[in-house]
Amino acid sequence: MATSLVRSGFLRSALRGRARSSQVPKRNFASSGHHDDAYETAKWEKITYLGIVGCTGLAVYNLSKGHPHFKEPPAYPYLHIRNKEFPWGPDGLFETKHHDEH
Repeated sequence: MATSLVRSGFLRSALRGRARSSQVPKRNFASSGHHDDAYETAKWEKITYLGIVGCTGLAVYNLSKGHPHFKEPPAYPYLHIRNKEFPWGPDGLFETKHHDEH
């Protein structure tokens, strides 16, 4: 059995492995795929900054245009049905119109 181990090279490779055991082998992760991580990081950093500038510019443009002001909508009779008086008066709590009925 010992001669078959020597012939297969197992004993030689085991002895060589012991001699190199002081060196820590480099670990390669399967997910990295040997890509240059610094390049990818720099690329996505540039894309992020470009997106921030683009979104900020679009927001400034949209907010600076202004918006149309429409007339007061018609007073439809079904909008403010009051079946019971509020304890604080005839208007709703946050309504600004006041009735002249006293």
